[in-house]
Amino acid sequence: MNFDEILRQTRADLCLDCGKCTGSCPVTRVDPTYSPRSTIERVLSGRPEELIHNEHLWACLTCGLCTTRCPSNVDYPAFVVAARSVARQAAVEGTYAHNAVMQELMGIMALPIRQKRTGWLADGLKTVTQGDDFYFVGCLPYFDVLFEDLGVVSTDAARAAVRLMNALGIAPVVSDDERCCGADLLLNGDVQGFRRLAEINLRVIAASGAKRVIFTCPEGVNAFRHDYPAVVGALPFEVVHLTELLAEHMDALPLHALGETVTYHDPCRLGRYLDVYDAPRAAIRAAGATLVEMRANRENALCCGSTGWVHCGRCAKGIQTTRLHQAQATGAQRLITACPKCRIHLSCALKDLDIDIKLEDVTNLLCRAVELDTD
Repeated sequence: MNFDEILRQTRADLCLDCGKCTGSCPVTRVDPTYSPRSTIERVLSGRPEELIHNEHLWACLTCGLCTTRCPSNVDYPAFVVAARSVARQAAVEGTYAHNAVMQELMGIMALPIRQKRTGWLADGLKTVTQGDDFYFVGCLPYFDVLFEDLGVVSTDAARAAVRLMNALGIAPVVSDDERCCGADLLLNGDVQGFRRLAEINLRVIAASGAKRVIFTCPEGVNAFRHDYPAVVGALPFEVVHLTELLAEHMDALPLHALGETVTYHDPCRLGRYLDVYDAPRAAIRAAGATLVEMRANRENALCCGSTGWVHCGRCAKGIQTTRLHQAQATGAQRLITACPKCRIHLSCALKDLDIDIKLEDVTNLLCRAVELDTD
C-alpha cells in the first residue's frame, strides 16, 4: 500500500488541520513535540520520508481518542499502523520495550513448534479438548514469566475466567496449540507475521469444533472481530469478551455483595474500539461493589500508556501516573480493569507512586463475589 492509498482509506486526506486530535492526544500532553496533526501533515505535504524515519511514527498509542473527536472521522490509528507497515518495508522499526522479548516470542509462535502453555490450569477446573466454546487465553502464560517482578500473575485472571464459565455450566476448550493473536505485530506494521498467527489460530479453533470464542484480553477480541476478517475472511464462529457473556448471565451466578468501593479503567480496545462500556460495569455492580467513575471514563478514558510493547519510557510513565492519580481521586479501594496489559502497565507505574489502591482484573473481582477460589 502506498501513502496515497493510506490517506484515502483512513480519510486522512480530509484532515481539516483543526488540531482536535493533537489537543486530545495523551502523548502530546506529556511530549508537546508530538502531534497527530503534524504527522499527517508530513504526508499530505509530500514528505512521507520524514515520517518513516521519525520516531514520532512509533509514539502513537493507537488509543483512538483522537478519532472519537475528529470532525472528519479520520482514522488516525489506522493511518499510523499502515504507515508503520511502509516503514518496516524500508527496514525501519520502533524502539521495542523489554529488549524486544515479546516480538521474539510472537515470531517464534508463528513457526511450526509445539508448546506447553496450559500448565496454569488448576485442579478442579473443567475444560475439554472439543466443544462449542473455546477460551482464547492469549499471552497470559508468557506474561507470568516476563513480569514476575511486578507481582502480577496474569494467569490468575485465566483461572478465574474458567471458574466463572464453569459456574455458568460452560466447560471451555483450552489448547496448547493456541498462539498469540498477533495484534502487537499488526500494530507495529508486521502484516505477514500477523497473518501467519491468524491462520494458525483459526486452524486450531476449527479443529476444536468451537462455535464461540471467549476472550479476557480486549486486544485479542478486537483482533479477531475486526482485524482477522480483513486478512483471512469472515470467521465461522462468534467472538465475545468474557464480560459481554457474563453480563447476559449474571442471574445464574450465586453472587454475594462485596461491599467495596471500586473504580473502573476502560481499556482502549474494549471501549473505543468495540464500544463495550456497559457490560463490565454491569458485572461490577452485580458483584455488590459500589462503582465510582474517574473523571475521564468511557469514550473519554485515558489509555494505560503503552501499546504494542514499543516506546515504553518517560511518556508512558507520565500517562500512567495521570491515570492512577485519577483513580486515587475517586477514593476507591480498588482499580478494576478488564485487560491484562492495562493491569501490567498500571502496576508497573504504581510501584513508583505513593498511591494506596489495589489493581484487580474484573474476573477476580467476580470470583470473590461468587466465593470461588481465585488461586
